[in-house]
This record gives sequence, structure tokens and C-alpha cells, in this order.
Amino acid sequence: MATNSSNGATKQPPMPSPLRFSKFFQVIVADNYFTGSKDNLKRWIGHPRFELIRHDVTEQLLIEVDQIYHLACPASPIFYKYNPVKTIKTNVIGTLNMLGLAKRVGARILLTSTSEVYGDPLVHPQPESYWGNVNPIGVRSCYDEGKRVAETLMFDYHRQHGIEIRIARIFNTYGPRMNIDDGRVVSNFIAQAIRGEPLTVQVPGTQTRSFCYVSDMVDGLIRLMEGENTGPINIGNPGEFTMIELAENVKELINPKVQINMVENTPDDPRQRKPDITKAKELLRWEPKVKLYDGLPLMEEDFRQRLGVPKSN
Repeated sequence: MATNSSNGATKQPPMPSPLRFSKFFQVIVADNYFTGSKDNLKRWIGHPRFELIRHDVTEQLLIEVDQIYHLACPASPIFYKYNPVKTIKTNVIGTLNMLGLAKRVGARILLTSTSEVYGDPLVHPQPESYWGNVNPIGVRSCYDEGKRVAETLMFDYHRQHGIEIRIARIFNTYGPRMNIDDGRVVSNFIAQAIRGEPLTVQVPGTQTRSFCYVSDMVDGLIRLMEGENTGPINIGNPGEFTMIELAENVKELINPKVQINMVENTPDDPRQRKPDITKAKELLRWEPKVKLYDGLPLMEEDFRQRLGVPKSN
């Protein structure tokens, strides 16, 4: 049984589904396409061990599974500010539904929480023991507080019902197949550079973020799911960049001719963000391998293909 002595005693987990001991495996993906795209999964459609369901996690899902990766929730400010009520419903009702499914079939469940639970941190870098500095009534609160409630629900089901839980606090992640007009800084800068538009940096430009390439993130999530630690565990790249530094990197790699323009910032934008990944290193034997300077060109290639803008010689 996964343990975390600081969070109280737990019941024995429910009997796991027989699927856990089966040599046959199948992947079932449930997505409502609020921010996702079916194109991202087209290479797997038709595979005998892959099933795609159009489903919203705020509605009950009745399937037989042995592991649940609960990744559902808009993660870009553009999307979660567009529909904040939907965002918090996904975090609260969606998480309740996924925990109910885990309880019914005895599945292990992993929640992708977020570095946003730390808010605008007063501790740097942020360890998992830090409780955060979050505005409960701001325009970002539907996401920040929604994920904090989701973590609470995970631990309450763990303690009360013995559900096997895993919680990852993921930091900024980037890579191919992100929405081109996603609103997050890496996709914004790359799309702007390819289109020859100015890179828009929100003032003051000295705010920092840490960027983890998607392959490293997936590796970390699988290690957490397959391991024996409930978490929460930070998964992210501790390489820290100011927004100006990121813009300069994108400009140098993709389009040296573009300008960098400063624009107004959004409320409650954290001033700094960097994960302390000591627990991930010790408990998961995980740390990121892909450096930002190596990951950006891989994302550029994908964006150019989708935008129909070939790289000039």
C-alpha cells in the first residue's frame, strides 16, 4: 500500500480490478475536446488496444480500468478564464467522479495537480511542503483553488476509502501538438516568431518560469503511477528563465528579425516559479533530460508543419 505518514492512517485499498493482473492491456482515452484535439490522437485511432470516448468528466463514467490518469482540466489562462465555472466543475465534480470510478473498480488514480497550488510563492524554489500563497477570489482562482480542492478530495478518499492515489504537481510543460493559440508563453512565442509577429512579453519581463519538455513529463508521471509513493511530488524542470530570456531564446532560434514588445500583465501572475525536485530524484529516480534550447526546435518543427510555414534556408 502506498504510504504517506504525514497525512494520517488509511484503510486498506478496495480489491483491484482483475485487469491489473491481466497480460492484455488497453488504453481508453476520455476527452470532451474543450481544449484538446482529435488530430493529436489520429495515429492511434483504429489500433486494437486503443479506444477513444467523447466524454466530459463532470458526468459519471462507467468503465472497467485498473489505472486512471486524471489529467482533465483547462490549463491555459485563456481557456480557464473563458469559462471559470466549467474549470472549477472539472476540478471538483470531475475529480469526485474519477475517484468514484477508482473506488468502484479498485483502480489506482493519478491526479495531475499543478504548480499553481503554490500561487505567487513566498518560498523559492517551491518544495512540496510549502502550502502556498493563493488568492481565493482572483481571476485565476478557479484553476488554482480548483486543483487545491482536487488534492484534498484525493487524500480524503485515500484516508476514508483506502483508494490508491498518486498526486503530481506539474510545472510548465511544452512540446509538439500544443494548441497553437494556447495562450501559454512558449506556444505564444513560437507561433509569433514563425508568423513574423512581435513577441509579446508581459511586464515586467523579469517574472520567471521553469519549462519541462513533454517526454520528460510523461516519464515522470509513469514513474509516479508505477511507484509506491502517494505524493504530492513536484515534476518539472528546475531550469529557471525570465520571460525576457525565453523570448530572446525563441528569437535567436526561430526568427532573429522579430521584435520583442512589452504588454500589460494579467492579475495574480506569479513572479517566480521553480520546482524543488528533490523528492522526484530520491523517490522516483527522475529528473528531466531535455534542455530548453533542445526542446524548442522540436516544437518549432511541429508548429511550422501545422501553420504551413516552412523554415527558410
